[in-house]
Amino acid sequence: MIISSATTKCLVAVLLFASVVSASNSTNSSETGDKKKRCTQCSSTTTYTRTYNDNAHSDRYLYKYNDGTVVQRLTYHPGFDSHTHSRNVYHDATESPCSNSPCGTNAMCRETGGRPVCSCPAGYSGNPLTYCSRAECFDNIECRGDLACNNGRCTNPCSGSCGSGANCEAINHVAVCSCPKGFQGDPFHVCRLADPEEQCHPSPCGTNTKCEIINSVATCSCLPGFIGNPLSGCRHECDSDHECGSQEMCRDFKCVAACHQCGTGAQCNNVVNHRAQCECPKGYIGSPYTECRPECYGDSDCPAGRPACFYGICKNTCEGACGIGADCNLRGLTPVCSCPRDMTGDPFVRCRPFTKQDLCEPNPCGTNAICIPGHDNTGKERPVCNCQAGYTGNALSHCVRGECQSNEECSDNKACINYQCVNPCIGKCASNAICEPKAHLAVCKCPEGTTGDALVSCRQTRTFPVARYHSTGSCSRCV
Repeated sequence: MIISSATTKCLVAVLLFASVVSASNSTNSSETGDKKKRCTQCSSTTTYTRTYNDNAHSDRYLYKYNDGTVVQRLTYHPGFDSHTHSRNVYHDATESPCSNSPCGTNAMCRETGGRPVCSCPAGYSGNPLTYCSRAECFDNIECRGDLACNNGRCTNPCSGSCGSGANCEAINHVAVCSCPKGFQGDPFHVCRLADPEEQCHPSPCGTNTKCEIINSVATCSCLPGFIGNPLSGCRHECDSDHECGSQEMCRDFKCVAACHQCGTGAQCNNVVNHRAQCECPKGYIGSPYTECRPECYGDSDCPAGRPACFYGICKNTCEGACGIGADCNLRGLTPVCSCPRDMTGDPFVRCRPFTKQDLCEPNPCGTNAICIPGHDNTGKERPVCNCQAGYTGNALSHCVRGECQSNEECSDNKACINYQCVNPCIGKCASNAICEPKAHLAVCKCPEGTTGDALVSCRQTRTFPVARYHSTGSCSRCV
């Protein structure tokens, strides 16, 4: 039993252990009958703690330690003896060394060799003779995710967990160590600045390969002349022609086109049994398996009949320069094409016999004029130019569109004459007649007091006397 005190007055308490004795009898405990305790020289309310090592009192225990020890605490309020003015406590006839609770608050008292031994319970720390405080945590679950329970306290698990230069991140109460980007090494020992070249030493590549650092990554590739998987090893592409395709040959352990056997400037016509059949182009001279050179390098290398050097070949520049039926004459190296005297056409396309229609091809007339084959005063054929319908002007130079094409394009008192809107009365009526333009027409009439044909002549009207006849019976006479 452990006793501890913690208030400001000392009172005398009487504790009857009827309930405790009843529980002890049910578990065959050695404690029987009522027990009376006496508190002497108490300074506060007294707390009695009873310790059991069995499970019979589990429904009355307040705390169970990891070693199976269960502690029950009962608090009593002691009274004060008014007669003797002294503090009293009831004593147990069979008191143990721990009966007077020599230990501090929350501490445990155990008898060892007849002497009390004080200690803090599991999960508590401090001076067992004065006060044992509960630990901040018993397990990681009582701490935040970035903290771990260490010796009863929630601490940063990264403290001292990782090596020099390493990064540490606390995840689920565990320190996760890693080397920073650009560093390498053991994060639990030391991280050092990474040297990309170290990735190639030793080389991760296969045989006949080279290891290069590209974008900070070790990259394997086959050596020149070798093929295969650079991670496992590279080999020669070929060792004989038969290991290459039908149009290829083996050269320097590589399959190349057989036509590479042809010389400079030569043509490869065919490949038979991995061997090329070569020849020099037309106009070239030399060996097709070594070098084919041009017939000329300049005009001075060419003969008079083929004076021009074109792409290494001596040619007559008139060949193919002119059209069908045309004549070609050289002026130096320049071809001059023309049609014969009795022919016409485009000398660069075709020359043909002359016809009357050729007088107007190309059109010799002015703008908006048309050409018609005709004759001059001597009867010689020549082109005749006329303005197009609806146009006026000089047909040899320029024709312009007339003011009108029909009467409908003119006002009611005008008519379209020679593509101009004019008064239709001009020259239409007799000199002394009156003309009124109406509906694009000239309306001619003689003036009042005249008669005649208004289109020809109008004359004065003459008045003649009229004879009167009177009838009387059968006789008639003129008056």
